[in-house]
Amino acid sequence: MLLGLTLLYVGAVLFLNGIWLSGKVANKEVAVINFLVGLLSFIVAGYLAFHDSSNSDAISAGALTFLFAFTYLWVGANQFLGSDGRGLGWFCLFVSISASIVGLAALGGLGEDFGVWNVFNWFAWSILWFLFFVLLGLQKDVQKAVAKYTLFCAVFTGWIPGILILNGLIVL
Repeated sequence: MLLGLTLLYVGAVLFLNGIWLSGKVANKEVAVINFLVGLLSFIVAGYLAFHDSSNSDAISAGALTFLFAFTYLWVGANQFLGSDGRGLGWFCLFVSISASIVGLAALGGLGEDFGVWNVFNWFAWSILWFLFFVLLGLQKDVQKAVAKYTLFCAVFTGWIPGILILNGLIVL
């Protein structure tokens, strides 16, 4: 259920960040959801990583969740500090490469329940964080495309899967 909880709010933050990237929400206003989801993800990641030191799957899930929690917290901080986001952009490259490796590893589980969904999510996130790198780290003018893809990921990798898991329609 922690996955459903986290994905629901990841869907929310990505949705609002997509709206923000479209120019329809102010920086400081969207910073709030980034801080809140970053904090929620940080708490979930900490619980997973440190609650049971013998559970390597939970530790791995916690470590990977920290990557995204730090991203949201950093986005929120940048919006309040007025930073240009270049440092965050380079961190997004690190996250993108990490997500690609996890996606490749997930290919081995394609025959398992929701294996295709897992692979799709990791590669979708890898592409999204790579686009964040291009937008922020390289300062390229791709904001409209990134906004649209962020909205796509919000709905199909966060919001819908989160609701389905929380309602027991998907059991992982």
